[in-house]
Amino acid sequence: MTSVIVVGAQWGDEGKGKITDYLAREADIVLRCQGGSNAGHTVVVGGVTHALHLIPCGILNPDTICVVGNGVVLDLKVALDEIKTLGEQGILCKNLVISEKAHLIMPYHYTMDEYQESLKGDNKIGTTKRGIGPAYMDKAARQGIRLLDLMEWQPFLEKLDYNLKEKNAVFANAGLPIIDEAAKHQIIEEYAAYREQIAPYVGETVYRVNEALADGKRLLFEGAQGSLLDIDHGTYPFVTSSNTVAAGSCIGVGIGPTKIDRVLGIAKSYCTRVGAGPFPTELEDETGEQIRQLGHEFGVTTGRPRRVGWFDSQVVRYSALVNGMTDLCITKLDILDTLPEIKVCTAYSYQGKVIDRMPSTLAHLAECTPIYETLPGWQADTTACRSFRELPTNAQKYILRLEELTGMPISIVAVGADRESTIVRKEMF
Repeated sequence: MTSVIVVGAQWGDEGKGKITDYLAREADIVLRCQGGSNAGHTVVVGGVTHALHLIPCGILNPDTICVVGNGVVLDLKVALDEIKTLGEQGILCKNLVISEKAHLIMPYHYTMDEYQESLKGDNKIGTTKRGIGPAYMDKAARQGIRLLDLMEWQPFLEKLDYNLKEKNAVFANAGLPIIDEAAKHQIIEEYAAYREQIAPYVGETVYRVNEALADGKRLLFEGAQGSLLDIDHGTYPFVTSSNTVAAGSCIGVGIGPTKIDRVLGIAKSYCTRVGAGPFPTELEDETGEQIRQLGHEFGVTTGRPRRVGWFDSQVVRYSALVNGMTDLCITKLDILDTLPEIKVCTAYSYQGKVIDRMPSTLAHLAECTPIYETLPGWQADTTACRSFRELPTNAQKYILRLEELTGMPISIVAVGADRESTIVRKEMF
Protein backbone atom coordinates (compact mmCIF):
# COMPACT_ATOMS: atom_id res chain seq x y z
CA MET A 1 0.00 0.00 0.00
CA THR A 2 1.26 3.46 -0.92
CA SER A 3 -0.86 6.58 -0.59
CA VAL A 4 0.42 10.09 -1.28
CA ILE A 5 -1.37 13.37 -0.63
CA VAL A 6 -0.41 16.34 -2.79
CA VAL A 7 -1.16 19.59 -0.97
CA GLY A 8 -0.50 23.27 -1.61
CA ALA A 9 2.03 24.80 0.78
CA GLN A 10 1.20 28.46 0.08
CA TRP A 11 -1.97 30.31 -1.01
CA GLY A 12 -2.78 28.00 -3.91
CA ASP A 13 -1.73 28.04 -7.59
CA GLU A 14 1.53 26.29 -6.67
CA GLY A 15 1.48 23.87 -9.60
CA LYS A 16 -0.29 20.96 -7.91
CA GLY A 17 -1.93 19.96 -11.20
CA LYS A 18 1.39 19.46 -12.98
CA ILE A 19 2.83 17.41 -10.13
CA THR A 20 -0.34 15.34 -9.74
CA ASP A 21 -0.29 14.58 -13.46
CA TYR A 22 3.39 13.64 -13.28
CA LEU A 23 2.92 11.31 -10.31
CA ALA A 24 -0.35 9.90 -11.67
CA ARG A 25 1.61 7.78 -14.13
CA GLU A 26 2.63 5.62 -11.16
CA ALA A 27 -0.76 5.71 -9.42
CA ASP A 28 -3.72 3.36 -9.77
CA ILE A 29 -6.26 5.91 -8.49
CA VAL A 30 -6.18 9.71 -8.37
CA LEU A 31 -8.66 11.37 -6.03
CA ARG A 32 -10.01 14.91 -5.80
CA CYS A 33 -11.19 15.48 -2.23
CA GLN A 34 -12.50 19.01 -1.62
CA GLY A 35 -13.30 22.39 -3.13
CA GLY A 36 -15.26 23.08 -6.27
CA SER A 37 -14.85 24.67 -9.67
CA ASN A 38 -13.01 27.55 -8.00
CA ALA A 39 -9.93 25.34 -8.34
CA GLY A 40 -7.94 25.59 -11.54
CA HIS A 41 -5.23 23.09 -12.43
CA THR A 42 -3.19 23.68 -15.58
CA VAL A 43 -1.43 20.64 -17.01
CA VAL A 44 0.79 20.66 -20.10
CA VAL A 45 1.42 17.34 -21.83
CA GLY A 46 3.35 17.20 -25.08
CA GLY A 47 2.90 20.94 -25.57
CA VAL A 48 -0.91 20.71 -25.20
CA THR A 49 -2.40 22.72 -22.33
CA HIS A 50 -5.33 21.32 -20.35
CA ALA A 51 -7.21 23.53 -17.87
CA LEU A 52 -9.08 21.41 -15.33
CA HIS A 53 -11.41 22.57 -12.58
CA LEU A 54 -13.28 19.54 -11.21
CA ILE A 55 -11.96 16.44 -12.96
CA PRO A 56 -8.77 15.05 -11.34
CA CYS A 57 -5.57 15.64 -13.30
CA GLY A 58 -5.02 11.90 -13.42
CA ILE A 59 -7.60 11.77 -16.21
CA LEU A 60 -4.78 12.53 -18.66
CA ASN A 61 -3.40 9.05 -17.90
CA PRO A 62 -5.78 6.59 -19.64
CA ASP A 63 -5.22 3.69 -17.24
CA THR A 64 -5.73 5.69 -14.05
CA ILE A 65 -9.05 5.60 -12.19
CA CYS A 66 -10.15 9.12 -11.18
CA VAL A 67 -12.42 9.70 -8.20
CA VAL A 68 -14.25 12.92 -7.29
CA GLY A 69 -14.88 12.49 -3.57
CA ASN A 70 -17.75 13.36 -1.28
CA GLY A 71 -15.91 16.46 -0.03
CA VAL A 72 -16.22 18.21 -3.40
CA VAL A 73 -19.09 20.60 -4.12
CA LEU A 74 -20.12 19.80 -7.66
CA ASP A 75 -21.26 22.24 -10.32
CA LEU A 76 -22.82 19.83 -12.80
CA LYS A 77 -22.69 22.22 -15.74
CA VAL A 78 -18.95 22.78 -15.22
CA ALA A 79 -18.31 19.06 -14.75
CA LEU A 80 -20.21 18.06 -17.88
CA ASP A 81 -18.61 20.82 -19.96
CA GLU A 82 -15.21 19.64 -18.76
CA ILE A 83 -15.99 16.02 -19.66
CA LYS A 84 -17.13 17.19 -23.11
CA THR A 85 -14.00 19.31 -23.68
CA LEU A 86 -11.74 16.44 -22.66
CA GLY A 87 -13.61 14.15 -25.05
CA GLU A 88 -13.03 16.62 -27.89
CA GLN A 89 -9.31 16.44 -27.06
CA GLY A 90 -9.42 12.66 -27.33
CA ILE A 91 -9.41 12.09 -23.57
CA LEU A 92 -12.26 9.81 -22.60
CA CYS A 93 -13.51 9.87 -19.01
CA LYS A 94 -14.37 6.16 -18.92
CA ASN A 95 -12.40 5.75 -15.66
CA LEU A 96 -14.10 8.67 -13.87
CA VAL A 97 -16.19 7.97 -10.75
CA ILE A 98 -18.03 10.77 -8.91
CA SER A 99 -19.14 10.15 -5.35
CA GLU A 100 -22.89 9.92 -4.94
CA LYS A 101 -22.40 11.77 -1.64
CA ALA A 102 -20.97 14.91 -3.30
CA HIS A 103 -23.07 18.03 -2.71
CA LEU A 104 -24.41 20.05 -5.63
CA ILE A 105 -23.89 23.72 -6.36
CA MET A 106 -27.30 25.08 -7.35
CA PRO A 107 -28.15 28.26 -9.30
CA TYR A 108 -29.24 30.07 -6.15
CA HIS A 109 -25.80 29.51 -4.64
CA TYR A 110 -24.36 31.81 -7.32
CA THR A 111 -26.84 34.53 -6.37
CA MET A 112 -26.08 34.09 -2.66
CA ASP A 113 -22.34 34.26 -3.33
CA GLU A 114 -22.65 37.51 -5.27
CA TYR A 115 -24.97 39.02 -2.67
CA GLN A 116 -22.86 38.06 0.35
CA GLU A 117 -19.69 39.41 -1.27
CA SER A 118 -21.42 42.71 -2.11
CA LEU A 119 -22.33 43.20 1.58
CA LYS A 120 -18.67 43.10 2.63
CA GLY A 121 -17.73 46.37 0.91
CA ASP A 122 -14.03 47.05 1.38
CA ASN A 123 -13.67 43.76 3.25
CA LYS A 124 -14.43 41.58 0.23
CA ILE A 125 -12.92 38.09 0.39
CA GLY A 126 -12.19 37.97 -3.33
CA THR A 127 -14.41 34.94 -3.94
CA THR A 128 -14.70 33.55 -7.47
CA LYS A 129 -18.49 33.96 -7.08
CA ARG A 130 -19.11 30.40 -8.24
CA GLY A 131 -21.36 29.44 -5.36
CA ILE A 132 -18.75 27.45 -3.45
CA GLY A 133 -19.18 29.08 -0.05
CA PRO A 134 -23.01 29.06 -0.06
CA ALA A 135 -23.00 25.38 -1.13
CA TYR A 136 -20.79 24.50 1.84
CA MET A 137 -23.07 26.63 4.05
CA ASP A 138 -26.06 24.52 3.03
CA LYS A 139 -24.01 21.36 3.59
CA ALA A 140 -23.12 22.45 7.14
CA ALA A 141 -26.74 23.47 7.74
CA ARG A 142 -27.81 19.94 6.74
CA GLN A 143 -29.97 21.14 3.90
CA GLY A 144 -27.64 20.55 0.98
CA ILE A 145 -28.67 18.59 -2.09
CA ARG A 146 -26.43 15.62 -2.83
CA LEU A 147 -25.85 13.82 -6.09
CA LEU A 148 -27.66 10.77 -4.75
CA ASP A 149 -30.74 12.98 -4.19
CA LEU A 150 -30.64 13.90 -7.86
CA MET A 151 -30.28 10.27 -8.88
CA GLU A 152 -33.34 9.27 -6.81
CA TRP A 153 -35.13 12.39 -8.10
CA GLN A 154 -37.99 12.70 -5.57
CA PRO A 155 -35.62 13.75 -2.72
CA PHE A 156 -34.12 16.29 -5.13
CA LEU A 157 -37.54 17.84 -5.81
CA GLU A 158 -38.41 17.97 -2.11
CA LYS A 159 -35.10 19.53 -1.08
CA LEU A 160 -35.21 21.99 -3.96
CA ASP A 161 -38.65 23.14 -2.86
CA TYR A 162 -37.49 23.69 0.73
CA ASN A 163 -34.31 25.52 -0.30
CA LEU A 164 -36.12 27.81 -2.71
CA LYS A 165 -38.54 28.89 0.01
CA GLU A 166 -35.64 29.77 2.30
CA LYS A 167 -33.52 31.46 -0.37
CA ASN A 168 -36.46 33.42 -1.77
CA ALA A 169 -37.11 34.87 1.68
CA VAL A 170 -33.50 36.12 1.72
CA PHE A 171 -33.70 37.40 -1.86
CA ALA A 172 -36.97 39.24 -1.25
CA ASN A 173 -35.60 40.88 1.88
CA ALA A 174 -32.48 41.94 -0.02
CA GLY A 175 -34.45 43.34 -2.96
CA LEU A 176 -33.17 40.63 -5.30
CA PRO A 177 -35.30 38.80 -7.89
CA ILE A 178 -36.86 35.68 -6.39
CA ILE A 179 -36.96 32.29 -8.12
CA ASP A 180 -40.61 32.07 -9.12
CA GLU A 181 -42.51 29.01 -10.34
CA ALA A 182 -41.39 29.52 -13.94
CA ALA A 183 -37.74 29.77 -12.89
CA LYS A 184 -38.16 26.78 -10.57
CA HIS A 185 -39.57 24.72 -13.45
CA GLN A 186 -36.58 25.74 -15.56
CA ILE A 187 -34.17 24.51 -12.84
CA ILE A 188 -36.03 21.20 -12.67
CA GLU A 189 -35.79 20.73 -16.45
CA GLU A 190 -32.12 21.69 -16.43
CA TYR A 191 -31.23 19.24 -13.67
CA ALA A 192 -33.31 16.46 -15.19
CA ALA A 193 -31.04 16.74 -18.23
CA TYR A 194 -27.92 16.86 -16.04
CA ARG A 195 -29.16 13.76 -14.19
CA GLU A 196 -29.23 11.75 -17.39
CA GLN A 197 -25.84 12.99 -18.59
CA ILE A 198 -23.95 12.55 -15.31
CA ALA A 199 -25.46 9.15 -14.40
CA PRO A 200 -22.70 7.02 -16.07
CA TYR A 201 -20.10 8.58 -13.80
CA VAL A 202 -21.91 8.44 -10.44
CA GLY A 203 -21.09 5.71 -7.95
CA GLU A 204 -20.26 4.62 -4.42
CA THR A 205 -16.67 5.57 -3.67
CA VAL A 206 -15.93 4.98 0.04
CA TYR A 207 -15.92 1.18 -0.11
CA ARG A 208 -14.21 1.24 -3.49
CA VAL A 209 -11.32 3.41 -2.27
CA ASN A 210 -10.80 1.46 0.95
CA GLU A 211 -10.91 -1.85 -0.92
CA ALA A 212 -8.29 -0.52 -3.32
CA LEU A 213 -6.04 0.36 -0.37
CA ALA A 214 -6.54 -3.11 1.10
CA ASP A 215 -5.55 -4.60 -2.26
CA GLY A 216 -2.28 -2.68 -2.25
CA LYS A 217 -3.22 -0.14 -4.92
CA ARG A 218 -1.32 3.12 -5.21
CA LEU A 219 -3.47 6.15 -4.39
CA LEU A 220 -2.70 9.79 -5.15
CA PHE A 221 -4.79 12.50 -3.50
CA GLU A 222 -5.00 15.72 -5.47
CA GLY A 223 -5.34 18.82 -3.31
CA ALA A 224 -7.15 21.97 -4.39
CA GLN A 225 -6.22 25.51 -3.29
CA GLY A 226 -3.44 25.94 -0.71
CA SER A 227 -2.89 25.41 3.00
CA LEU A 228 -3.09 29.13 3.79
CA LEU A 229 -6.62 29.08 2.32
CA ASP A 230 -7.83 26.36 4.71
CA ILE A 231 -11.09 27.26 6.47
CA ASP A 232 -9.58 26.39 9.88
CA HIS A 233 -5.84 26.93 9.49
CA GLY A 234 -5.57 29.59 6.78
CA THR A 235 -5.56 33.39 6.92
CA TYR A 236 -9.23 33.50 7.96
CA PRO A 237 -11.54 35.02 6.76
CA PHE A 238 -9.56 35.38 3.52
CA VAL A 239 -9.78 31.65 2.86
CA THR A 240 -11.83 29.15 0.90
CA SER A 241 -14.77 27.23 2.41
CA SER A 242 -13.21 23.78 2.79
CA ASN A 243 -10.30 22.08 4.54
CA THR A 244 -7.41 22.30 2.10
CA VAL A 245 -4.84 20.71 4.42
CA ALA A 246 -3.90 17.04 4.13
CA ALA A 247 -6.42 15.90 6.74
CA GLY A 248 -9.19 17.22 4.49
CA SER A 249 -8.23 14.61 1.91
CA CYS A 250 -9.11 11.81 4.31
CA ILE A 251 -12.49 13.34 5.13
CA GLY A 252 -13.18 14.17 1.51
CA VAL A 253 -13.03 10.54 0.34
CA GLY A 254 -13.73 8.55 3.51
CA ILE A 255 -10.45 6.96 4.57
CA GLY A 256 -8.66 7.03 7.92
CA PRO A 257 -5.45 9.06 8.50
CA THR A 258 -3.53 5.87 9.31
CA LYS A 259 -3.82 4.94 5.63
CA ILE A 260 -1.61 7.83 4.46
CA ASP A 261 2.06 7.14 3.78
CA ARG A 262 3.37 10.46 2.47
CA VAL A 263 2.32 14.11 2.28
CA LEU A 264 3.97 16.08 -0.51
CA GLY A 265 3.75 19.86 -0.15
CA ILE A 266 3.93 21.95 -3.33
CA ALA A 267 5.44 25.43 -3.23
CA LYS A 268 6.53 27.83 -5.94
CA SER A 269 10.10 29.10 -5.97
CA TYR A 270 8.48 32.45 -5.16
CA CYS A 271 4.99 33.09 -3.76
CA THR A 272 1.59 34.24 -5.05
CA ARG A 273 -1.91 34.72 -3.75
CA VAL A 274 -5.28 35.69 -5.22
CA GLY A 275 -7.85 37.83 -3.48
CA ALA A 276 -7.56 40.02 -0.40
CA GLY A 277 -5.66 39.42 2.83
CA PRO A 278 -2.16 39.96 4.26
CA PHE A 279 0.78 38.98 2.07
CA PRO A 280 4.05 39.92 3.85
CA THR A 281 6.46 39.36 0.93
CA GLU A 282 4.26 40.95 -1.76
CA LEU A 283 6.16 42.78 -4.50
CA GLU A 284 4.41 45.80 -5.95
CA ASP A 285 7.28 46.90 -8.14
CA GLU A 286 8.90 46.09 -11.48
CA THR A 287 10.39 42.86 -10.15
CA GLY A 288 6.96 41.66 -9.06
CA GLU A 289 5.49 42.47 -12.46
CA GLN A 290 8.42 40.76 -14.19
CA ILE A 291 7.83 37.56 -12.22
CA ARG A 292 4.07 37.80 -12.87
CA GLN A 293 4.62 38.01 -16.63
CA LEU A 294 7.35 35.34 -16.76
CA GLY A 295 5.27 32.99 -14.60
CA HIS A 296 1.97 33.73 -16.40
CA GLU A 297 0.48 34.47 -13.00
CA PHE A 298 -3.14 34.89 -13.96
CA GLY A 299 -5.95 32.76 -12.54
CA VAL A 300 -6.95 29.64 -14.49
CA THR A 301 -10.56 30.04 -13.33
CA THR A 302 -10.95 33.83 -13.29
CA GLY A 303 -8.08 35.26 -15.34
CA ARG A 304 -7.33 37.68 -12.48
CA PRO A 305 -3.70 38.81 -12.05
CA ARG A 306 -2.17 37.08 -9.05
CA ARG A 307 -0.33 39.00 -6.37
CA VAL A 308 3.38 38.10 -6.46
CA GLY A 309 6.05 38.01 -3.76
CA TRP A 310 9.30 36.41 -2.72
CA PHE A 311 9.44 32.91 -1.22
CA ASP A 312 8.29 33.03 2.40
CA SER A 313 9.83 30.26 4.49
CA GLN A 314 7.54 31.17 7.41
CA VAL A 315 4.50 30.26 5.33
CA VAL A 316 5.95 26.94 4.19
CA ARG A 317 7.16 25.99 7.69
CA TYR A 318 3.65 26.61 9.02
CA SER A 319 2.15 24.56 6.17
CA ALA A 320 4.56 21.71 6.88
CA LEU A 321 3.38 21.75 10.49
CA VAL A 322 -0.39 21.66 9.90
CA ASN A 323 -0.11 19.11 7.09
CA GLY A 324 2.44 16.74 8.58
CA MET A 325 4.45 17.08 5.37
CA THR A 326 7.06 14.46 4.64
CA ASP A 327 8.41 16.02 1.44
CA LEU A 328 8.43 19.30 -0.45
CA CYS A 329 8.29 20.04 -4.17
CA ILE A 330 9.49 23.38 -5.58
CA THR A 331 7.83 24.40 -8.84
CA LYS A 332 8.55 27.12 -11.39
CA LEU A 333 12.25 27.33 -10.58
CA ASP A 334 12.79 28.34 -14.21
CA ILE A 335 10.80 31.57 -13.73
CA LEU A 336 13.72 32.90 -11.67
CA ASP A 337 16.30 32.03 -14.35
CA THR A 338 16.90 35.63 -15.50
CA LEU A 339 17.00 37.38 -12.11
CA PRO A 340 20.43 38.64 -10.96
CA GLU A 341 19.51 38.15 -7.31
CA ILE A 342 16.70 36.44 -5.39
CA LYS A 343 15.35 37.21 -1.95
CA VAL A 344 13.96 34.74 0.57
CA CYS A 345 12.02 35.64 3.69
CA THR A 346 13.68 33.94 6.67
CA ALA A 347 11.67 35.54 9.52
CA TYR A 348 9.39 38.48 10.33
CA SER A 349 9.95 41.67 12.23
CA TYR A 350 6.92 42.51 14.39
CA GLN A 351 6.83 45.57 16.64
CA GLY A 352 10.61 45.66 16.72
CA LYS A 353 11.04 41.98 17.53
CA VAL A 354 12.16 39.10 15.29
CA ILE A 355 9.58 36.31 15.23
CA ASP A 356 9.87 32.90 13.60
CA ARG A 357 6.20 31.98 13.30
CA MET A 358 3.10 33.32 11.59
CA PRO A 359 0.74 35.33 13.83
CA SER A 360 -2.83 34.03 13.91
CA THR A 361 -4.32 37.54 13.95
CA LEU A 362 -4.53 39.09 10.50
CA ALA A 363 -3.89 42.58 11.84
CA HIS A 364 -0.65 41.33 13.40
CA LEU A 365 0.35 39.49 10.22
CA ALA A 366 -0.29 42.66 8.21
CA GLU A 367 2.13 44.50 10.51
CA CYS A 368 4.89 41.95 9.93
CA THR A 369 7.86 43.07 7.85
CA PRO A 370 9.75 40.27 6.12
CA ILE A 371 13.40 39.78 6.99
CA TYR A 372 15.17 38.84 3.78
CA GLU A 373 18.25 36.92 2.86
CA THR A 374 19.56 37.78 -0.62
CA LEU A 375 20.94 34.98 -2.74
CA PRO A 376 22.75 35.31 -6.08
CA GLY A 377 20.77 34.34 -9.16
CA TRP A 378 22.07 31.87 -11.71
CA GLN A 379 21.02 33.69 -14.91
CA ALA A 380 21.05 30.51 -16.94
CA ASP A 381 18.36 28.35 -18.55
CA THR A 382 17.20 25.51 -16.30
CA THR A 383 14.36 24.17 -18.47
CA ALA A 384 16.45 21.40 -20.05
CA CYS A 385 17.75 20.11 -16.71
CA ARG A 386 16.50 16.66 -15.70
CA SER A 387 18.73 15.97 -12.70
CA PHE A 388 19.75 18.06 -9.72
CA ARG A 389 23.43 18.06 -10.69
CA GLU A 390 22.54 19.55 -14.10
CA LEU A 391 21.16 22.70 -12.45
CA PRO A 392 23.44 25.76 -12.33
CA THR A 393 25.43 25.90 -9.10
CA ASN A 394 23.52 28.87 -7.71
CA ALA A 395 20.20 27.19 -8.49
CA GLN A 396 21.36 24.14 -6.53
CA LYS A 397 22.39 26.40 -3.65
CA TYR A 398 18.97 28.09 -3.74
CA ILE A 399 17.17 24.74 -3.43
CA LEU A 400 19.47 23.57 -0.63
CA ARG A 401 18.93 26.84 1.23
CA LEU A 402 15.15 26.43 0.96
CA GLU A 403 15.55 22.97 2.45
CA GLU A 404 17.40 24.47 5.41
CA LEU A 405 14.89 27.26 5.94
CA THR A 406 11.76 25.10 5.64
CA GLY A 407 13.15 22.04 7.41
CA MET A 408 11.77 19.88 4.60
CA PRO A 409 13.56 17.62 2.09
CA ILE A 410 12.91 18.95 -1.40
CA SER A 411 12.22 15.74 -3.31
CA ILE A 412 10.95 17.19 -6.60
CA VAL A 413 11.87 20.33 -8.57
CA ALA A 414 9.86 21.55 -11.57
CA VAL A 415 11.69 23.55 -14.23
CA GLY A 416 8.87 24.07 -16.71
CA ALA A 417 5.16 23.58 -17.29
CA ASP A 418 5.40 20.40 -19.35
CA ARG A 419 5.05 17.02 -17.66
CA GLU A 420 8.63 16.03 -18.44
CA SER A 421 10.18 19.27 -17.14
CA THR A 422 10.65 17.69 -13.74
CA ILE A 423 13.61 16.75 -11.57
CA VAL A 424 12.99 13.90 -9.13
CA ARG A 425 15.40 13.64 -6.22
CA LYS A 426 13.33 11.03 -4.35
CA GLU A 427 10.54 8.84 -5.71
CA MET A 428 7.10 9.20 -4.11
CA PHE A 429 5.86 5.68 -4.92
